[in-house]
Amino acid sequence: MKVLVISDILEEKHRELIRETAEKVGATLGFCENEDSVPKDFEDANIIYGQAKRLAATSRSLEWLCASFAGVDSFVKPGAFANENCILTNSAGAYGVGISEHIIAVSLMMMRRITEFYLETTAGEWKRPRPQKSLKDSSIVALGTGDIGCNFARRARAFEPSALYGVCRSGRCSEPAFDEVFPVGKLDEVLPKAELLVMSLPSTPETVGILSRERINLLPDGAYVVNVGRGTAIDEDAIADALESGKLAGAALDVFNTEPLPKESRLWHTKNLLITPHVAGNLTVAYTVQRNVEMFCEDLLNYAAGKPLLHRVDKSLGY
Repeated sequence: MKVLVISDILEEKHRELIRETAEKVGATLGFCENEDSVPKDFEDANIIYGQAKRLAATSRSLEWLCASFAGVDSFVKPGAFANENCILTNSAGAYGVGISEHIIAVSLMMMRRITEFYLETTAGEWKRPRPQKSLKDSSIVALGTGDIGCNFARRARAFEPSALYGVCRSGRCSEPAFDEVFPVGKLDEVLPKAELLVMSLPSTPETVGILSRERINLLPDGAYVVNVGRGTAIDEDAIADALESGKLAGAALDVFNTEPLPKESRLWHTKNLLITPHVAGNLTVAYTVQRNVEMFCEDLLNYAAGKPLLHRVDKSLGY
């Protein structure tokens, strides 16, 4: 068994954990920083942990790719794997803590008007207080109740919202922080309740364009939208129009249809839009990196023992 780890952010403690696990299963182990620096004798690795788009598409030796990220839409497209039987796992489960903190941060920045005050004070201006919104007594809808949605719900519950609803494909979620969970078929009935709409959806045919112009208009006047899932889920022109007209009080977008966001995009100049450059869930938080590595090691033990992998992706669903 030949295992290749592709990463430029691992610390020695992470490498040592992977080495210990590889030794337990009798695997030959190699490390490199990116696909351009893969050792020649590991180009036929059976297992890869990390980003390996080129090797996935060319290597027939690859039996299992463990993506170090949660969104794997590029790996569920036809032709993504030279070996069509290659198992795909992701690292959903490692990012919920960091991304939910990001959601709380940008929600408070918008609702408490922190961005306005920051721009004013850095310009040397001391202006009068103005009305602000609170998470307390707000009605919150989480569109997506996976690891991110549930981690967010647990943290949002501490702010004492008036209601906290979840929406997902099945309408089933065991997270007790939610007051109620609805199937996506009832989304149009739930959106009018969403004073704060938090989106953490993967990119699938069902989620592309799910927040359309028509659905934005179903949100209550003065609502806020946060998207940390995939940019394809939102009609960007429609959300820009809703912000400019005042229909929406604010939006925080971390993901976009085209990334990096083009210089000519109107979003750069849209009123009350908080843009972050896809940083909510990268491997930038110590906990995320540690848990990411632990999840791979757990499944490496499972793989060697012939047990089901805990984080396997259903390629037909895209997650």
